[in-house]
Amino acid sequence: MLLTLDHVRKSYPGGRPVLNDVSLSLDAGQTLALTGESGSGKSTLLHVAAALDGFDGGEVTLKGSPLSPLDDAGRAELRRNSLSLVFQQFNLIPSLTVAQNLALHARLADRYDPDWVAHLADRLGLTELVDRYPEHLSGGQQQRVAIGRAMASKPALLLADEPTGNLDETASAVVLDLMLGLVAETGAALLLVTHSMDIAARLDRRAHLSGGKIT
Repeated sequence: MLLTLDHVRKSYPGGRPVLNDVSLSLDAGQTLALTGESGSGKSTLLHVAAALDGFDGGEVTLKGSPLSPLDDAGRAELRRNSLSLVFQQFNLIPSLTVAQNLALHARLADRYDPDWVAHLADRLGLTELVDRYPEHLSGGQQQRVAIGRAMASKPALLLADEPTGNLDETASAVVLDLMLGLVAETGAALLLVTHSMDIAARLDRRAHLSGGKIT
């Protein structure tokens, strides 16, 4: 398995549980939609899987490496080398052009390939926009840049938190199609948090989080 959460527990300060004995697995190349009501812990689970948040019990394993023994530097290295993230907020660097934003993660991971980045720009319909800055792009265009940036390092795992949540229906469909196409092309696994049953139905598997448990 590429990613495994094994009986993971996590509580908010004050002791309120947010993840309660959660077990989940994702194999290389699989796509999995994580659904649930607002406040059910979906984003927390994603952050735990991304080694952004710690956890109180159980274990998370990514590419055979357990996360609990890692210090901050080890978790940062794991993120650079193994995974990428796409959020509802596009989180582009406003002072960088589209081309520079696309290359950013790959450069940080020391895996920048100009031919691959050019291919991403073409696939994402960004070739004519590479010299623009984020403020001059529509929401759908900005999210396409964010997806390209995430995929530029060819991660083993793509984690996406409501990536179409700020987009209209048409832009949402385009972004989802492009994301699924790119993970299929690269063989990456995808764990996608969504409240949309229509989006969830497009992925290979679905898990529902309720009351801190997978149901």
